Amino acid sequence: MTSEILVTTPTYKHTFVKSNQVFSSIFDSQTKPEMEFLEPKIEQYTIAHTQDESEVLKKLNRETHANVLIPRMLSGHLQGRVLAMLSKMIQPKTILEVGTYTGYSAICLAEGLADNGVLHTIDINEELTPMVKRYFQEAGITNKVKVHVGDAMKIIPSINETLDLVFIDADKENYSNYYDLVFEKVRKGGFIIADNVLWSGKILDEYSKMDKDTKAIRDYSKKIHSDNRVECVLFPIRDGLMVVRKK
Repeated sequence: MTSEILVTTPTYKHTFVKSNQVFSSIFDSQTKPEMEFLEPKIEQYTIAHTQDESEVLKKLNRETHANVLIPRMLSGHLQGRVLAMLSKMIQPKTILEVGTYTGYSAICLAEGLADNGVLHTIDINEELTPMVKRYFQEAGITNKVKVHVGDAMKIIPSINETLDLVFIDADKENYSNYYDLVFEKVRKGGFIIADNVLWSGKILDEYSKMDKDTKAIRDYSKKIHSDNRVECVLFPIRDGLMVVRKK
C-alpha cells in the first residue's frame, strides 16, 4: 500500500513521495540520529521546572509533529524557552533568523523584541509559509515579523539594518557563510546564535569519516572559537547552541 506523504528534509525543502520504500530511503539518507544527550528523567525534571509553552506554541508544536515530517527540527519547549529568555535579556530592536521552519523559534525570539522592534525570518521553503503566517497571526506578532522566502545567501545582503541578534538554524553547509554575511551587520555587543552545533554527537567522529554537514558544523565551531573579534560559549542544550557576542 502506498500513500502520498509530505517530506520535510533538513535542507528545508519538501517533496511528495508515493512509496514507503522511497520514503524510507529519503528519511535514512537525509536525517540524523535523535538528539538525546540528557538522561530521560533529568530531561523530564528540567522541562517540569521550566516555564510552560504558551497555548499557541503548544498548538504549533502538536501540529508540526502531526503533519510535518522530521518535527525534531522544531526548537521545542526547552530550547524555545531558552531562546525567549536570551531575547528578553538582549531586548533586541532587530532580529534576523535564518531558517524559519514552522515558525516556533521566531515566535519565541519575538517575545524579547524591543518596542517597535522587527524580526526578519528567512526560509527557502515556500510550502510552509501559509502555516507560518497563520501561527504568527495567532501569536499576535504579524506586525513585528517580515517573512522572506528564498535563498538566504541572496536575501541577507538585501537586509540593510543593524542587527542586535541573529539566529542561524538552516542548511549546515552554509553556517560559516551565513556568519560571514551577517557579521558586519551585527552591532558591537550584538549576538549570533547557531543551533545544532553538537549534531547529535556526530561532531566527535573522526573528521575524515564525517559527512559534509558534520564537517561544516565542526568547521563552524572551530571558526568561531578562533575568531578574536568575538566571545563564545557552546551550551549543551538540546542539540547544542553556540552563542557568540561581538566585541
